[in-house]
Amino acid sequence: MGIPAELADGLTMPERHAYLRGALSRRGLLRTSAIAAATGAGLAASGPAGAATPDLITRPSTDSVDGALVAPFGRHLAYGADPRTQMRVSWQVPLPVRDPYLRIGLSPLDLGHRIPAEVRDLFTPAGVGKSADIDQYYVHAALDNLRPGTTYYYGVGHDGFDPAHPGAAHTVYSFTTAPAERTTRPFTFTAFGDQNPSYTSIGLNALVQAQNPAFHLHAGDICYAEETGHGLPADSSSYDARQWDQFLAQIEPLSSRVPWMVAFGNHDMEAWYSPNGYGGNEARFTLPANGFDPDNAPGVYSFVHGNVAVVSIDANDVSYEIPANIGYTHGKQTVWLDKRLGQLRRTPGIDFIVVFHHHCAYSTTTSHASEGGVREQWVPLYEKHQVDLVVNGHNHIYERTDPVVRDKAVRALPIGGTHEPARGGVVYVTAGAGGESVYAFPVADSYEGHEDEVGPVPTYWTGADGKVTENVDWSRVRYTGYSFIRVDVTPAHRHGTSTLTVRALAATGAEVDRFTVERKAD
Repeated sequence: MGIPAELADGLTMPERHAYLRGALSRRGLLRTSAIAAATGAGLAASGPAGAATPDLITRPSTDSVDGALVAPFGRHLAYGADPRTQMRVSWQVPLPVRDPYLRIGLSPLDLGHRIPAEVRDLFTPAGVGKSADIDQYYVHAALDNLRPGTTYYYGVGHDGFDPAHPGAAHTVYSFTTAPAERTTRPFTFTAFGDQNPSYTSIGLNALVQAQNPAFHLHAGDICYAEETGHGLPADSSSYDARQWDQFLAQIEPLSSRVPWMVAFGNHDMEAWYSPNGYGGNEARFTLPANGFDPDNAPGVYSFVHGNVAVVSIDANDVSYEIPANIGYTHGKQTVWLDKRLGQLRRTPGIDFIVVFHHHCAYSTTTSHASEGGVREQWVPLYEKHQVDLVVNGHNHIYERTDPVVRDKAVRALPIGGTHEPARGGVVYVTAGAGGESVYAFPVADSYEGHEDEVGPVPTYWTGADGKVTENVDWSRVRYTGYSFIRVDVTPAHRHGTSTLTVRALAATGAEVDRFTVERKAD
């Protein structure tokens, strides 16, 4: 079912997609319906959902079964472009159903506002992956004009399954919108990358949930349904679409209550669904549509929660190591990033800017190490706009740098230390040990309580001509083990000092790193 090797080598990714589409395409395009909304409880009518339109092997859902026999699962939230007033609720049903909807209210006993939802049916035929023909039914509802800083209760259902029925009370969940404006109330968010369905991942998710985060960042390689990570149509034989069902069910205890904000990694390029490989994920997720081109680059967006701005970008666009999508935005993403970082830095009330993406500018593992494309295209922008924290995945470890300028550490940032971005330098955290098998370092681990100072670390970066060896001075903390980061944000009173404290927590719950970023508030 793949493309002949002698032909594939000469095709771009969109050309490969067009070839494969001719071989596999069947049925129609994905049905896209507008999301209606009810008034009351702070809700108002919503416009078109800006829904995904994977255009290779998707189709509208026309059949249905007795809805009383079908229960929703895999609930996951995402912020809209304005986290104060917008939330996107997504879920899955194992079989087609009639008239899916969401109920919402300010009390779990009052879910009187009913909002129709949209079904995105993702069809994967036999020959793409390890299963026979498979339909996956993803359902989405857009909530707009919510009240800032407010807790809402919601339940999802369809004809035959009503979350407001007393027998379905256990399917009612809640979320809280972001605060309206600058507040001195602290909050927490969490992050990791590279997670798959596994016992390890379940345990790590439970630890993340215990931190009570306001939102969670997933820095790519979301569930490894695509095993090879090359982003090519020829990889379809190893694909297992059903792994997404397992993953979404696994994260539901957390993602049903906490916005689960994703960036796309190399294993998230599923080339058979769309020209750039993101059609399947557009069916599964509804992300903020405020990037430079939401229809073609859905993993590029930003949002603001309190005094923290978060920017998600797609590092597959600049990756020399895994070049399936290299240059697919024709430089537009980098132009947008420069503009957006400048806008955020000039916005009153925003103290901290956090950028997250998959491929690492700075890491020393023996598996992927550093991505030269990120260094060339984006590191100068991070330094120009004094980005406060960059979070990556890709390397399945925890590693943290000293403040870096032009590939060199400008000063030490010891465990427990404080970084002031106004002094120059950007701190990079690789938090890629979210559940997939861990990697190794070329030198000993060095982390809280087990510091092992070494000289320059021998490693490499990948550029246009391949691997380039280097000895680096910026690798401050290294931990080989499953982990995630917890970020505690303490906003200041006006003209005071705001802090962003980053802690790396192992799967045991032990702290392996801690540092603080300080900024004078506006």
